[in-house]
Amino acid sequence: MIDLHWLYVLAGAVFAAFAISSARDRTNPKRLGNTAFWSLLAVSFWFGDFLGDVGNGVLVLALVAIAGGHLLGKGSRESTTNEERRRFSDRFGNKLFLPALIIPFTAFVGTLAFNYTPLKDIGLIDPKSVTLVLLGAGVIIALITCYAWLRPTVLAPVDEGGRLADSIGWALVLPQMLASLGVIFAAAGVGTTIGALAGSIIPHGSVFLAVLLYALGMVVFTMIMGNAFAAFPVMAAAIGVPILIQADGGNPAVIGAVGMLAGFCGTLMTPMAANFNIVPAALLELKSQYGVIRAQVPTAIPLLIANILILYIAGFRL
Repeated sequence: MIDLHWLYVLAGAVFAAFAISSARDRTNPKRLGNTAFWSLLAVSFWFGDFLGDVGNGVLVLALVAIAGGHLLGKGSRESTTNEERRRFSDRFGNKLFLPALIIPFTAFVGTLAFNYTPLKDIGLIDPKSVTLVLLGAGVIIALITCYAWLRPTVLAPVDEGGRLADSIGWALVLPQMLASLGVIFAAAGVGTTIGALAGSIIPHGSVFLAVLLYALGMVVFTMIMGNAFAAFPVMAAAIGVPILIQADGGNPAVIGAVGMLAGFCGTLMTPMAANFNIVPAALLELKSQYGVIRAQVPTAIPLLIANILILYIAGFRL
């Protein structure tokens, strides 16, 4: 049965390929640091189950040491020239986006087919991991399509993937680390502690103040953790469930869904959400790495106000 472990093997192979690409890139003065960084990530995906908690913790500290020591860099080597890219663009136009669209299409259609056809009874894919497994299958299908259609050199995907990974650097793995931080916060009882403090501050029956603290708490913790999914367990345990739902009788669906949306407003305003804010700035080669955040703040604040109103009106007044 295909489950998440197969995806870990695939992800490890990708990072191992990035390590090899970095080692081959003699235009990068810090290629040894890049090689070590991506190699350690490959090891974590391949052998994480065998390393145990201590081993994985040491591995993460090694990754942090490499990144914190500014041992990562990027070279100038590319698998195609600007002229070759223009020729591809002139020849294929927007069709060049088709391989990228294959990935979500495979995941979406494959999941529907799995759930509503006899495929579910075959036992080929773990039902708990079907969407992620099909996402990985979509990547493989897209890669095969590129080889058959565009006929690049054998190592072109590895070199371009490695170049992209080197351009992003340590920020590529920040979402995973921040998600882990959210789990640690929840396990440490941070939500319970904040809930006790909030209960002592919020007057009994003051629904709007509770809604305000809940929404702002989602924003603040999302800005700290860089991920609304990591912030949600903390704030749901602190205010969402015990105060808004159980004590004040709010609509659970509204409290949960709109609370997440409030957290996403924090995502728009924090560099910790590297995959949304810092990575695009690096890929677009903006003068300021915070350029994306500055452009999003004027949108994030009105959205937050709207979400607070929706929480209060739809959660308690409708």
